Amino acid sequence: MAESAAFWREKTLQQMSAEEWESLCDGCGKCCLHKLEDEDSGELLLTSVACAYLDCDACRCTVYPERKSYVPECLTLRPEHLDELRWLPASCAYRLLYEGSDLPSWHPLVSGSRESVHANQISVRNKVISETEVDESDWDLYIIDSIE
Repeated sequence: MAESAAFWREKTLQQMSAEEWESLCDGCGKCCLHKLEDEDSGELLLTSVACAYLDCDACRCTVYPERKSYVPECLTLRPEHLDELRWLPASCAYRLLYEGSDLPSWHPLVSGSRESVHANQISVRNKVISETEVDESDWDLYIIDSIE
């Protein structure tokens, strides 16, 4: 991608248009994994159980525009809330830019390909199970350290 087209280097997260903001999503699907909270410590525990609406191969939400009507607790990322979202994966473009880093070479905006996130094994493709396939009471059996 041409240096001049690298809007994420030229603008703050708050200055980005809605289209630019949405394009930061690399399509990894990690934010669609269920997390459990340890009642004693408050620690968030990542599982390999994906939301029922995540296409686990494409790593995209199948109901994205209407997701809040299907999953009311699904979050809408906004620049002003990024400091509160400690569960975002370290590879997440929103988190990287918020923390002052650049986008990695595998990010679709840099590579020019939506497949690069999968080819570099960053996405959840072939690593997760849909919540439709496992009982919620068993999610603790799917706790993982990371998806990498």
